[in-house]
Amino acid sequence: MVNQLIEQALSAIDDFMEENVGSDIEILHDASTHIMRSGGKRIRPRMVLLAYLAAGGQDIDDVVGLAAAVELVHTASLVHDDINDHSQTRRGKPTVHSIWDRTFALLTGDYMFAKVYEIMSPYGNPYNVIMSQAAVRLVEGETLQAAAAKTGDMDRETYKQIISLKTASLFEAAARMGAQYASDDAALVDDLADYAYNLGLTFQIVDDILDIIGDPNALGKPIGADITQGRGFLAIQNGDKVGNADGAATAVAATAVAEMDAMQSMMSHLRNSGAVGIARMQAQEMAARARTALRRVPPTHARDELDDLIDAVLDRDH
Repeated sequence: MVNQLIEQALSAIDDFMEENVGSDIEILHDASTHIMRSGGKRIRPRMVLLAYLAAGGQDIDDVVGLAAAVELVHTASLVHDDINDHSQTRRGKPTVHSIWDRTFALLTGDYMFAKVYEIMSPYGNPYNVIMSQAAVRLVEGETLQAAAAKTGDMDRETYKQIISLKTASLFEAAARMGAQYASDDAALVDDLADYAYNLGLTFQIVDDILDIIGDPNALGKPIGADITQGRGFLAIQNGDKVGNADGAATAVAATAVAEMDAMQSMMSHLRNSGAVGIARMQAQEMAARARTALRRVPPTHARDELDDLIDAVLDRDH
């Protein structure tokens, strides 16, 4: 019953986003619609919905707007990420910048971020504060990642800070807003936020693993982009500092052939080094922390769905 309710709400969220992100400016409308219709796991809006129900919420329609805003923040960040990564595909479809060029992709990402403020305005505080803080942290995390990769200073502590900011913060905000909309029990809200934060860390580490061993067809994008740019968990496994200024990441030569050889060599080394196993252990540790936090939440069908989500994140192949 809960699963059916969630799926119906996720469909309503997709409709809500299309209705609220339309623009009279044709390029903005077309580019925004393109990325929103490209699919995705919708795990962050799902977090809003399930946290709301787990905290005792009764009318899931009340948080459709909150969930849509969370997904729009994530989607806008992907548009910008694809520009920085020079990615040509996302979720198996052409990226926004590969169709409309870099300038219009930047503007599309900006437009979607701006629309988040419009969608959030009826909810007032503390929800606007929670969302704005998460958006700030996301940008801080992306900036720290780009700076560390550029200078070669991607060590373990920096990596932890990056994924906390760029990924876990939005997971946490999603659960916190959903739970707080349903309950004024601060301890319960904190427990669900703690669960989501650790699930976000798990999600990102698994994402970094898939960048090395994933199937590009299942992922809908090429693999190896993060590691060749000195980013992600696997980038720190050959030493405390690895990045574009050190090791195989600097082997990028002037030709496409040399670049491909360097990437294949690096990825082959990582697959055979035991680094993937270490990353899996870290993901499992974060997942265990998420499960511990969830045990403090009263048992409901929604809590069961949140528990199942941990396994889904750990076991995902895309």
